[in-house]
Amino acid sequence: MVGDRLRAIRINKGFTLQQTADKLGLSLRSYQKYEGCEREPSLSMLIQIADLWNVPTDFILERDSYLSSLGVCVDVSLECPPRRPKPQRSRSNPHTQSSDNVSK
Repeated sequence: MVGDRLRAIRINKGFTLQQTADKLGLSLRSYQKYEGCEREPSLSMLIQIADLWNVPTDFILERDSYLSSLGVCVDVSLECPPRRPKPQRSRSNPHTQSSDNVSK
């Protein structure tokens, strides 16, 4: 998926999420949506990202076999740390007191 490829390239190039968003003129949340596969970058944004990291757009789009057929080699490791699990939101109401906190 494009989001996974974006994340791997960003980490390999040593950019933080915030640095990447700033360089692209995006809010942090907007860029996070690209990496989280919640949204796909437009063609113009894809070109900006490729230019920022100095990689072909076809590499971001996971067209590795096409690049290989042209003899193009991209020196970017796709190894990256696993994603952190999303925190579970508590379903309890913070405005109610538990029986343990009620004074007698």
